[in-house]
Amino acid sequence: MRGLNKEKNKQLMEAMSVRFSGLVGKQSLKIKEDRGIVVACVTPGHLMEFMQYLKESAPEPFTMMMDLTAVDYSKMPEKKERFEVVYLLVSMPGLQRIRVKVSLAEGQKIPSMVPLWVGANWPEREVFDLFGITFEGHPLMERIILPDNFRGHPLRKDFPLEGIGEDYLIEDILLPEEKQKMKIGFIENL
Repeated sequence: MRGLNKEKNKQLMEAMSVRFSGLVGKQSLKIKEDRGIVVACVTPGHLMEFMQYLKESAPEPFTMMMDLTAVDYSKMPEKKERFEVVYLLVSMPGLQRIRVKVSLAEGQKIPSMVPLWVGANWPEREVFDLFGITFEGHPLMERIILPDNFRGHPLRKDFPLEGIGEDYLIEDILLPEEKQKMKIGFIENL
């Protein structure tokens, strides 16, 4: 696959191990290679420092955040924490990729990556909306997909497949002036 380079991965893993030697020894950071991509598991308290290193000081800086998502492990008893937030970063000059994983307990907050990658804005809001994970320091931490009056987070494993039995009408989420425009348009089309 294009962009997977074992030599660059080895160099990055060594650089991270040297820079964060104290964290690796305390199990606050785990680094490995999985299917040609470097994977780093870091604790929430060290996430911002680690991500800042990747963007600004890594051998080939990771200037692009490709993706950000989450996983709910509540149905897997072998996992200690309920959630895992996953970041996929890319270093464009060398086409190198890294996956960064952060495990979180229910209700635990995670720092926002918007100060480092502006493109993290909407994916963080999406994860907040669908999983209920809050990103501290986010400029506008509110729902982006579902209406504000929606109860629950549909990508959680404990959310019922059939929903929670509530109907959400478009009128419930429109602003007053939009409701007025809808009524006027409806009358004109009669």
